[in-house]
Formats: sequence, structure tokens, C-alpha cells
Amino acid sequence: MIIIAGLGNPGTQYAANRHNIGFMAVDALQRLPSFSPWSRKFKAEISEGEIAGEKILLMKPLTFMNLSGEAVGEAMRFFKVKTGDIIAIHDELDLAPGRARIKIGGGHGGHNGLKSLDAHCGKEYRRLRLGIGHPGDKERVHGHVLGDFAKSDKTWLEPLLDAIADNADMLVKGEDSQLMNKLALAVGVKTEEKPAAKPSKPAAQSHIHQARNSAQPKKLPETGPMAEMLKRMFAKKD
Repeated sequence: MIIIAGLGNPGTQYAANRHNIGFMAVDALQRLPSFSPWSRKFKAEISEGEIAGEKILLMKPLTFMNLSGEAVGEAMRFFKVKTGDIIAIHDELDLAPGRARIKIGGGHGGHNGLKSLDAHCGKEYRRLRLGIGHPGDKERVHGHVLGDFAKSDKTWLEPLLDAIADNADMLVKGEDSQLMNKLALAVGVKTEEKPAAKPSKPAAQSHIHQARNSAQPKKLPETGPMAEMLKRMFAKKD
């Protein structure tokens, strides 16, 4: 079994917060045909289903963000799931809105939900990081993450969430580079293309080589001291 845990805060007052993009992502996955309706267990809302032939447990912890690991850890121990078979989907301040990255392990970067997962589940779980952008000032971070997405964010938010669900098999199978390409295309992020290589200049030729390749070599002198010297040099011996 693989546990896919979206991180966020329960309650309608938090439902549209940037901090709840993890909840939004697992909601999109739960709408796939194989998943059961949401129910409550392990201090979380859960839904069981299948993706790419793997049994999947979707989770939205009800413990609030800072204690997310309590819920995920409880389910992990019940199903005897390894840390490497946990996927956490969460908001990422250090990525521009609409950008996504995935990695295994690493630091929590001050994210309290990840800090709790580290404590209860270990650190080597996979993290699907969904960018919400940084407000630019540390003092504004709290209000930014607990603020609702703007109406203009729908232009990238909805396509991103749909793309996560549409390509869930890549997420489960660990096809990370392909998944990142699909998510980037969904939100209109163009992959950077390398500029075409400039045609290389021909290597500089020596004066001797240039002389040998000259299309029209200079005519040899027929008269004068140089002509006499050449005649003596190339004259046939008796």
C-alpha cells in the first residue's frame, strides 16, 4: 500500500487557503473512479482506491497542520507501510505559484507539517511540493499561507490539480521527470530550450597550408635571378 497524504487544516474557514493546496490535490485524486467516499479513521479523512495497480490510501489529517504526522504515522503503523511508500503533498513557499517539484527526504524548511511527519514517520518519504510563492517579507508569510487563493490563481491552480489527478499513475510509479513535465505543460510553463549552437568557424590554417590549397598559385618567374636559381635547382643532372 502507498499512503498519499495531503497536508492542510480541516474546516471550511481554511478550505481555500494556500496552505491547504495539499488537501486540494488529494481531493482531486479522490474524484478518480476507483476511490471510495471519504470516511474518518486514523485522525484523518481517508479514502481507499487503486492507482496503477497499487492500493492507495488517501489521507487528509484532521489534527491540523502542525500535528499532521500523528495521523499519517498511525495509518503507517496500522498498514505496516514503509516510510518510502508515503507521499506527502504540500505547499511550498520557495516555488513560484504553479510550479511543482518532487523529491525524497530532505529538510522541512520550516514547514510544520513536514516537521511533524519527520518526527512520526521518518524523513525518507516522497514530497510533492506545490508552489504558492513567497510574499517577499518574512513578517507576511503567516498571512500569506493562511490567506485564500486569489481569483486570478484559478488560471493555474485548477489545471495543476487536474493534471495531478490525470497523471496519478506517474506519481505512484515514481516517474518523476515525466510527471513534472506534465504539470509544467498543464500550467503553461515552458521548458527552457538551449539556444542553437553557433556554426563552428573553420580552424585557422597555417600560411603553408593556405599556400598549398590556393586555387590559383602564383606564376613562377621566367626571367631574372630567381628564375636562374630555380633552373639550377631543378635542372636534370647528366
